[in-house]
Amino acid sequence: MKAQLVANVCLLILWLGSSGHSAWALLLFLASFLPAVYSACRVPGGFAWRRAAAPAAGPAGWPLLGSIPIMGALAHRRLAELAQSYGASRLMALSLGTTRVIISSHPETAREILCGPAFTDRPAKESARLLMFERAIGFSPAGDYWRHLRRVAATNMFCPRRIAGLEGLRQRVAGGMIEGVREEMERRGVVELRGVLQRGSLESVLGSVFGESLGREREEELVEMVKEGYHLIGVFNWEDHFPLGGLLDFHGVGSRCKKLAEKVRRLVGELIEERRTNGAPPGDDFLSVLLALPKEESLSDYDITAVLWEMIFRGTDVVAIVLEWVMARMAVHPEVQAKVQEEIAGCLAGASRSVRDVDMPSLPYLQAVVKEVLRLHPPGPLLSWSRLAVHDVHVGKTFVPAGTTAMVNMWAITHDGSIWKDPLTFRPERFLEEAVPVMGTDLRLAPFGAGRRVCPGRALGLATVNLWLARLLQHYSWSPGRPVVFAEQLRLSMEMKKPLACRAVPR
Repeated sequence: MKAQLVANVCLLILWLGSSGHSAWALLLFLASFLPAVYSACRVPGGFAWRRAAAPAAGPAGWPLLGSIPIMGALAHRRLAELAQSYGASRLMALSLGTTRVIISSHPETAREILCGPAFTDRPAKESARLLMFERAIGFSPAGDYWRHLRRVAATNMFCPRRIAGLEGLRQRVAGGMIEGVREEMERRGVVELRGVLQRGSLESVLGSVFGESLGREREEELVEMVKEGYHLIGVFNWEDHFPLGGLLDFHGVGSRCKKLAEKVRRLVGELIEERRTNGAPPGDDFLSVLLALPKEESLSDYDITAVLWEMIFRGTDVVAIVLEWVMARMAVHPEVQAKVQEEIAGCLAGASRSVRDVDMPSLPYLQAVVKEVLRLHPPGPLLSWSRLAVHDVHVGKTFVPAGTTAMVNMWAITHDGSIWKDPLTFRPERFLEEAVPVMGTDLRLAPFGAGRRVCPGRALGLATVNLWLARLLQHYSWSPGRPVVFAEQLRLSMEMKKPLACRAVPR
């Protein structure tokens, strides 16, 4: 196939020459490079490994482009197929343009990548850098500032006391979603859960970050900013793989990111200044936490803006996406839904109150359902953000040179029949038969990552999913409003391609 491609390029050059489009001398000069280019691209792993022996088997891909053209819309599935075909589940090498990449589809090598000191950095895309994420927890380079942010997040923003303090907000939002479901059922006879869950998730995130209503105009403005940010992060930008100073930024991602970042700084800057001016007493919201830091730990307004923007950006979609997958499973597995509802009723023992966080230890089957959905439909199938080798390192017995991008295909791990029995079957009971944590200590199921770069908000996110699921199942019985399609769409996270529509009957 690649020989044919080179032959076609040669024919194109000859045609250009015969048509008088350029000088023959120039054409012959360019043609002389074709054998060298073809030879360089035939190495295992592809073009990017031409100067360093690929550490593992992998596709050579296309000349110059590497594996970019063969990824497709669902990269996690394609990478899993390639790893299986090359017998390279532990480690596979490939090229994305000039970027050297290794992919792990096995828990052991995944642990070495995610928990090893050599992979503490992330390769920042141009869009992520311009959207200020390099000054937030996710993309900030490893160093004193990043360690300070992690410490602030762990001890102030996502500590158990802070999560408990936010339960009242999450309960109010759950009540609003339950009322929203009732209204939509009365109006249409069916409810599209995605809109209900997204509105609830946004309200919860903004309440967690700012602790108060921003007003309709500002909230709508933030919603549009988040939508635009998702789009810009998701746009394929050739500059990420062939950095040429913006020459290959065909979609204008760089300039659009700069404009969006300016809007974010203006709006969040206004909110910071208003909070300082009003002198409101510190609350459980993240802005209050950051403004109340001791002087020696304080952050600049720019850095506070970056941290809060990342919280809004990442926190708005994940909870809603996970819950839509969960509710889809509940709708098509009524026996599982009934078992969870029975468990909830037994926990409350006839008490006429809503489920609370303190009830969760008494709801193991509900938690097993959530874990099984995270296994089958991980929101970040490639763990969202890659890692970067900051120095030469061995992964197992394989040498990986500094500057290599490393990725973990969590979807491949959670669908591996050698790791999970009947991996394609929805069976929550497997997590009652064996305790498998999801917080990053067991790499068979680590949907939030692991190691030093593990998602800092994972405990809050999981607590929110568990509570809202319990409330929705406590108040309604759910059935499909139209056929449920479990097709995937990979954007920033992996969401359902077709929005879920259900009928909700009050219980």
